[in-house]
Amino acid sequence: MSTETNAVLREREEHHASGVYALKKISITRGEGARVWDAEGNSYIDCAAGHGVANLGHAHPRVAEAIAEQARTLVTCAGSFPNDQRAALLEKLAVLFPTGFERFFLCNSGTEAVEGALKFARLSTGRSRIVAAMRGFHGRTLGALSASWEKRYREPFEPLIPGVRHARFDDLNSFDEAIDNETACVIVEIVQGEGGVRFASNSFLRGLRRLCDERGALLIFDEVQTGFGRTGRTFAFEHHGVAPDLVTLGKAIAGGVPMGAVAIGPAVGELGLGTHGSTFGGNPLACAAASAVLDVLRGDRLAARAASYGQGFLDQLCAIESPLIREVRGLGLMVAVELRSRVAPVLRALEERGILALAAGPSVLRFLPPLVISQADLAVVARELESILNAACPAEAVR
Repeated sequence: MSTETNAVLREREEHHASGVYALKKISITRGEGARVWDAEGNSYIDCAAGHGVANLGHAHPRVAEAIAEQARTLVTCAGSFPNDQRAALLEKLAVLFPTGFERFFLCNSGTEAVEGALKFARLSTGRSRIVAAMRGFHGRTLGALSASWEKRYREPFEPLIPGVRHARFDDLNSFDEAIDNETACVIVEIVQGEGGVRFASNSFLRGLRRLCDERGALLIFDEVQTGFGRTGRTFAFEHHGVAPDLVTLGKAIAGGVPMGAVAIGPAVGELGLGTHGSTFGGNPLACAAASAVLDVLRGDRLAARAASYGQGFLDQLCAIESPLIREVRGLGLMVAVELRSRVAPVLRALEERGILALAAGPSVLRFLPPLVISQADLAVVARELESILNAACPAEAVR
């Protein structure tokens, strides 16, 4: 437990911080598994997981051990020098992907992975245009932001990169109109996270694959939030049997150590020396952490656990009788409750009851718990949400 209060830590951070974050009243100082503790020793069930980063939970012993051992051995190593940890991780990543995915670019975040994928698509095709989905989110650097949809993120930084068109998500006709013979790539999320936890249909994804093949564009799947077991499969595209040309990865890849990656399929041409790079990308510390994450993910069958526990959690949420609920939807442990009211008061009420969750738009409550969360904790979350909603608007009052 910290010797300082939540309020004192917040005040210290606010004094020197950039001001781009709205700081909460609680200060998180420790975590273990699916729980975190604030500076005053209060415990919380963490259904935010650092926006989907902590798939293995907090302070996982095997990841912590790998980080500590590597920190004592070698932290940094430029990409021009081969390294044992980087080589091991690259081989483990290749096993997870379809045949032909033999190359990976390692970077430091999901948004950097998106930047890399867009550059590789342009370089490989010799084209410049990009087609993305409405309500999609791909990051906040200029290229990734250009492909993202939310206007409040985009407008302060316009003009962004030219040649980006947005089509309606899960609407193949809309994408058919947007993709032309000058399109370098199409980038979509299999599940739109920030866009409200909305799912692409199999027919849509298969149609996108066909359109890209017909018109010479590359298909990019953004799996930054959905990757590494979150949806009940290692990657969300596995649910559909549709192979992309590039996959962007981040968040959960290294257990909380900053890392991203681009998986590069056979349709992408050769990438010349010096066409892209990253000072810290593929550093031994991050690679050792990511290698441990992949070992645990596979060894403990966490994707299958997410599928099973996620369905049980979804069933419990669907059983809640409240006029405030418009829809409950989810895949694995990526679950949303869409409300008929604003989500902010519900998030505050959950926090007061020891549960951390996320918004996905003004009226969507999003749960991204660690894949190691217990069924007992998920049941507590469902019960507390039901209690909050019933207190706000009892079901009997509208019958």
